[in-house]
Amino acid sequence: MKIKQLAVAACCVLSAPVFAQSSVTLYGILDTGIEYVSHANANGSKVVRMPGITGELPSRWGMRGAEDLGGGYKAVFTLESGFNLRGGDMGQGGRLFGRQAWVGVSGPYGTLSFGRQYTMTFWANTDSDILGPDIYGLGSLDAYVPNARSDNTVAYKGTFSGLTVGATYSFGRDGAGTGNSPGQGTCAGQIPGQATNCRQWSAMLKYDASTFGVAAAYDEQRGGATAAANFFDGVAPAALTNGGDKDVRIQLDGWAKVYGVRLGGGWLGRRVNFASSAVPSIHSDLFYLGASYPITPALFLEGEVYRIVNARQDARASMGTIRTAYYLSKQTAVYLQGSYLGNSQHAAYSVSAGGGGTTPARGANQVGVMAGIRHMF
Repeated sequence: MKIKQLAVAACCVLSAPVFAQSSVTLYGILDTGIEYVSHANANGSKVVRMPGITGELPSRWGMRGAEDLGGGYKAVFTLESGFNLRGGDMGQGGRLFGRQAWVGVSGPYGTLSFGRQYTMTFWANTDSDILGPDIYGLGSLDAYVPNARSDNTVAYKGTFSGLTVGATYSFGRDGAGTGNSPGQGTCAGQIPGQATNCRQWSAMLKYDASTFGVAAAYDEQRGGATAAANFFDGVAPAALTNGGDKDVRIQLDGWAKVYGVRLGGGWLGRRVNFASSAVPSIHSDLFYLGASYPITPALFLEGEVYRIVNARQDARASMGTIRTAYYLSKQTAVYLQGSYLGNSQHAAYSVSAGGGGTTPARGANQVGVMAGIRHMF
């Protein structure tokens, strides 16, 4: 009887599930300050405000987790919510986890994930764009770049000996119907019999060594009933109502470290083509070049210049930004930054990506200055 009981106990132990080690991390960024913008409306009035969106970095909180599945594989997830410190409201159209919401499996051959996540447009310039999603950065001239994410997305990304390969495919890039970036409209997609409506896909090749890196990316968004393409130059967004309409962004960029200075730059070409031959295509080219230098281990000086050309809409602009940040600790920094934007005669780009409300008159130039504080946890 005892031998039988021991055999049954051993069987139960062997058949019981083995729970792998797992971890969940809570993290976030709190970033805000006071901003001044000149010529902030058609009358040329100035504004002093606490911006609704971004500063040096957009505010957010999130959770990321991983569970070891054995054999070098892990179950992984990220839930990330954007919010605005000025009023405590949620970003990304009021979504609870509007920045990221995905689950997947990672292993020796990369990560396969499912949900709302960044496209390869975001990952391609994370190293080359020195100022990143700053209030006076690339987002001032193309608001999609720091908001390059899509719903209903299957994504793959893997790195092998410095070479990163990535791709995403979205069945409907805006399933919640709240817009993914300003002026893009809504595009839920996934309509029976209309497979291309609101579809989006992106791809990236990226190589990074210890002192330099290069990247290339392609991002294609298809049209839908309420979709639009905004060029952020003062011209009304173009309707993309047909599944055959395409809004394409192509990137080539790179970075390097030279005598303690980090350099980065690139080109982003945008091509909006319509299914109807009666509607002319719209093209723009955006160039940027930046540098970052640590004056001391706690004090950084950074700057970037930008140039955008949209010949079809006769809109051009040049912008330059200088930012200095002082780290009070590993987690807290204060910063001061200023930017100047010069518009061509028919352009109305805004220097500030701080939540709208600062569009100048056509041809007017702008100055933006912001002092802020950022805390990370």
